[in-house]
Amino acid sequence: MKIWLLISFMFLVTGLQAQIKEVVKWEYQVNKTGTDEYEAVLAAKIDRGWHLYSKDLPPDSGIPTEMRVSSVDLDPIGDLQEIGHKTEEFSEAFGVLIVYYSDSVKFVQKFKLKDIDKTTSIAAEITFQVCNDLVCLAPNTIGFEKQLNAKDEPENSASTVIGNNPVLGSLEDGIKVASLDYKMPLVDCGIEQAAQDSGNGLVFILGLLGGLIALLTPCVFPMIPLTVSYFTKSASETSKGKRNAVVYGSFILVIFLALSIPFHLLDGISGNIFNEISTNVWLNVFFFFVFLFFALSFFGYFEITLPHWLINKSAKAEEAGGVLGIFFMALTLVIVSFSCTGPILGSLLGGVASSSANVPVLLTFALGGFGLAWALVFGFLALFPQVLASLPKSGNWMNSLKVFLGFVEVALALKFLSKADLVSKTFLLKREIFVGIWIVITIGLVLYLIGKIRFPHDSRNQKICPFRKGVALSGVLFIAYLIQGLIPSEKTRLSTLSGILPPLNISLYAGHEDGIYGIQPENDYFKAIQTAKKENKPILLDFTGYGCENCRKMEEFVWGEPDVLPLIRDKLVLASLYIDDREELPAIDQHSVDMGNGQQKKIRTVGDKWSIFQQVNFNNNSQPHYVLVTPDGEVINSPVSGYMSKEKFKEFLECGITYGKNAGI
Repeated sequence: MKIWLLISFMFLVTGLQAQIKEVVKWEYQVNKTGTDEYEAVLAAKIDRGWHLYSKDLPPDSGIPTEMRVSSVDLDPIGDLQEIGHKTEEFSEAFGVLIVYYSDSVKFVQKFKLKDIDKTTSIAAEITFQVCNDLVCLAPNTIGFEKQLNAKDEPENSASTVIGNNPVLGSLEDGIKVASLDYKMPLVDCGIEQAAQDSGNGLVFILGLLGGLIALLTPCVFPMIPLTVSYFTKSASETSKGKRNAVVYGSFILVIFLALSIPFHLLDGISGNIFNEISTNVWLNVFFFFVFLFFALSFFGYFEITLPHWLINKSAKAEEAGGVLGIFFMALTLVIVSFSCTGPILGSLLGGVASSSANVPVLLTFALGGFGLAWALVFGFLALFPQVLASLPKSGNWMNSLKVFLGFVEVALALKFLSKADLVSKTFLLKREIFVGIWIVITIGLVLYLIGKIRFPHDSRNQKICPFRKGVALSGVLFIAYLIQGLIPSEKTRLSTLSGILPPLNISLYAGHEDGIYGIQPENDYFKAIQTAKKENKPILLDFTGYGCENCRKMEEFVWGEPDVLPLIRDKLVLASLYIDDREELPAIDQHSVDMGNGQQKKIRTVGDKWSIFQQVNFNNNSQPHYVLVTPDGEVINSPVSGYMSKEKFKEFLECGITYGKNAGI
C-alpha cells in the first residue's frame, strides 16, 4: 500500500512472525496426448494474498519461474506454457512491468518419447519465487519424478508435493551455526511484530474526510438546513420528524455503500480493470485528463451533472411518501450533488483503485466513510436543530473551497501521467520536473488565495479573510519544502511524498553510488564475522534478493532516512546475503541437503547457500529479513521481517547497537 496527498495511502507499518512459510502446493501429472506424445503438468495452488512470478518476467526484476523436464528418451515439443489468470503490474521498485499469478497456475511442457517400448523416468524440476505486499520468500527448487511407459496409460494422480516448507535434516558443515539461536536472543528489546494491517481503517478515514469536505461545497451545504428543517417541521410529531431524518441519513449511507456492490459481484474486475490503472499507459493518460476535467469543473468553467431524466424520475418518486419516499429523497440528494461530489469521489476511488490491495473491500470502506459523514451530519442536526443557527452562511467561501480542490485535482492528475511515463519507459517526467510542476501549481493556488487570480464564479469585490491568508501561508511553506526536492542531496529526498513522486533513480542528476548509499556490504556471513571482529561492531544480517521488491522499498524509503542511514553506515557491519544469487559455487562446495518429505535440495549457487542458511538458522524464508548479530555470532535481539516504518526499524537497530555499546563491542 503508498502515500497519496489527501486521498491515498501510506505504507502500513507491520512485519511477520519468524517462521518458514508454506504458501504453495504443487501437483505433478503426466498426461497422454497421443500415441507417443505426452505433457508434463505442474499445477500450483497459491495461498491467498501471495503471488507466484511468471516465466516471462523482465530482466533485473523478480525471479522468473523455470520448469525443466528432463530425460534422455524424450524430445520437447514447443515451449513451456502457462495456464492461469495472469496479472501484470508496474513495479516502481524495479521500474518495469512484472507478471505474476495468484490463486493457481499450471505449467505445461509437451514432449514426445523416442522409444515407445521402453520404460522411461520423466523428471521435472521447477524453480520459483512467491511474494506478498510485505515480503518475498526465498526462491525454491523442487524436483519430481515419474516412471512412464508409452504402452501404459500414465497415472495422472501423481504425487502431490508441498513446496516452500522444507524440513531440514542432515546438513553439511558451514550451514548450521550453533551460536545463532534466534529463540534465545541476548536481550529482550526492539519491536514486537504484528500481523499485517489491511489498510481498511485508513481508507475509511480518508472517505470520511472526503465526505466532510463534500458537505462544504455549494452543491450540498445549502441543502443541509433545508432538509433538516423539512423533517423537523413537516411531521406532526417532533419525535417522528427526527426519526425520519435519521432514516434519511441511513439511506444516504446505504446508497453510497451500494455503489461498491458491482465491484464485489463482477468476477475478476479487481484483477483486470483496477490493475490496468497501474499498468496500462493509455488508461493512465486517460485518467490524467479525467482529473484535469474534474479540476476545470471545480474552477467553475462548467458543471458535471447526471442526466436530467434521472434527477426528475428520482424526484418524482419522492411523492410515494413514507419510508420509500424518504429513500428517494436521499437518492435525489446524491444525484443532484454529483457536480461537486463526483470529482471528490473520483479522486478518492482513483487512489483506492491504484493500490495492489483488495480493491472491492477498500472501495466499500472508502464509500462507507464518505456516506457515513453525510449520514452523521444530517442525523445530528435533525436531533439538535438548534445547532443550525451556528452554521456559517452560504457564500463565496464555498466557491473558494471548490477552486482549492481544483488545484489539488491538477496536482493529483500528474501522478497518473508519471505512471504512464514509467510504464512506457520513456522516463521524460523526471523527479525534479514533477516537483517543479507541483511548485508551479502551488504558486498558482497561493496567488488565488490572496486574490491575484480569479475564476468564473469568484466575486470581484471578495475580501480576503484571515483563514485564506493562513492557507496561503501554508502554501508558501509547502513550496519551500518542495524546492528541497530540486537539490541533489540524499537529505532532501522528500520522503513524505515517496508514493507520489517518481522513483529516486528517475532523476535529472547523473551518477550512482557504489553499493547501498555508499555502503559496501559484505555478501558472506563468515566474512562479515571477520570484519566485525576487526572493527568491533555488531553485524546487521540482511537477507535480501536482487528480485525482492519489498527489499528495494526498505532501502529507498527507510534505510536512506537521515536518522537511520548513519546507524547502518557507522555503527554496524552490513552483511547483505542474496538468496537469489545465481553464481555457482565451486564444485567442492556443491552438495545436496535432505529437506524432508522425500525432497533433496542441492546447494549449487551462492543464493542456494544463503537461502538454506536462513532457513536452518532462523526458521524463516522471507525477504527482507533482518538479524542483529555480535562478532561472536550470537543473536542480539529478536529478528524482524518485511517492510516496516522508519521508527520501528530504527528501534530495532538501536536496541542492538545499545547492547553492543554496553558489552564493549
